[in-house]
Amino acid sequence: MRNARSEGPLRARRKLLLALGSGVLAAPFASFAQQPPAKIARIGFLGPETPARTATRVGALRAGLRDLGYVEGKNLAFEFRWAEGKNERLPELASELVREKVDVIVTHGGRGGFAAKRATAAIPIIVVVAGDAVAIGLVASLARPGGNVTGSTFFALELYGKRLEFLKEAFPRIRRIAFLVNPDNPTSAPAAAASVRAAKALKLELQPFQTRGPSDFERAFSAMAQNRFEAVSVTQDPIFVSNTGAIASLAAKYRLASIGGTELAQAGGLMGYGVNLVDLFRRGAHFVDKILKGAKPADLPVERPTKFEFIINRKTANALGVSIPQSILMRADEVID
Repeated sequence: MRNARSEGPLRARRKLLLALGSGVLAAPFASFAQQPPAKIARIGFLGPETPARTATRVGALRAGLRDLGYVEGKNLAFEFRWAEGKNERLPELASELVREKVDVIVTHGGRGGFAAKRATAAIPIIVVVAGDAVAIGLVASLARPGGNVTGSTFFALELYGKRLEFLKEAFPRIRRIAFLVNPDNPTSAPAAAASVRAAKALKLELQPFQTRGPSDFERAFSAMAQNRFEAVSVTQDPIFVSNTGAIASLAAKYRLASIGGTELAQAGGLMGYGVNLVDLFRRGAHFVDKILKGAKPADLPVERPTKFEFIINRKTANALGVSIPQSILMRADEVID
């Protein structure tokens, strides 16, 4: 028979423990229920080119972000603005992204970078593949960018000599090479100077041909043909990149072996050598992630590319009636048939 006098305190203690236990169990659920939804990071993408031309690169950026745990519609959203090859539109498009109050702006090339930088000093900017970012004034230094801009850079001057080497190796008898430049691009003069030096070392004659845009392309290529140039090397310029199809077609029309960035070979040019843009855009996701987690662009070193691609368009070679030596074909990362 239970002691009635001791039962009271025992019952009281049980009630107290049950009450405490209920509170402990309920607390996490209450806390979980009261948590605000995860913040959606808004990425502004300022594209100098068209959506179609940039689709693969944007896909690489998205894939890189997915690998880091970002899911569009859940904790990530993009705001896209496209200049479609019209550089004069970049400043207003950059301002639109600023008005949208995006968390980060991602862009491609020096002109996109400058447009974004002039539009805001507060929003972090990631520039994927600017030219010499220090020389053109986008960042203070590669190790310590300062300001609100970081990303990746490459010195295009390093590429031009290599492209001439590929032309010389593919066509040992070649002598006269045209060099397509945009006089409005500040990198054109040093690019031409570096190419002339490389050409002399290879015992080639190289002459710059200036053109400011698509309406002037035909005149430039016609002049190359009239002056008996055998090939054309195309500088890294946003206008040329946005119009690679037209440039490739004109090179074929005037029977010129052409070399430029990888996008030129993909669009029908003969050869392309340049940085692996897909890899750089995927790397851009890491910059986005670090900034969203609190890092400052000023403290994130600007990276230089480590992967380069050499592409040969054998279909174009056949159309031109030229044969590419096996030694060159074996060095290509991709051969387009």
